[in-house]
Amino acid sequence: MSTGLLAQYVVIGVLVLVSALITFRKLAPQLTNRWLAAMALHLDQPAHAAWQRALGRRLQPKQATGNCSDGCSTCGACGPKPPAAAHDAQPLEFRPRAK
Repeated sequence: MSTGLLAQYVVIGVLVLVSALITFRKLAPQLTNRWLAAMALHLDQPAHAAWQRALGRRLQPKQATGNCSDGCSTCGACGPKPPAAAHDAQPLEFRPRAK
């Protein structure tokens, strides 16, 4: 295998991995936030090297700020609206056609 072909495989592999991570992060944000928080807690321990602790602090997910742009879904105001209650629905009226 030539060096150029190996470099192509490495670049394509990195691009596929990054795109898969971005897609997974968009489709399952709460799961990836939990994984990042667990990894960050593991890395940010006094027994680890300074670069590992810095990486752990950098990987820590952002905390919810309470506004509607962060997508935290804690208040329920950002998501889809629940269906209307039964008493809010109005019955259908069928009228015969005028001749």
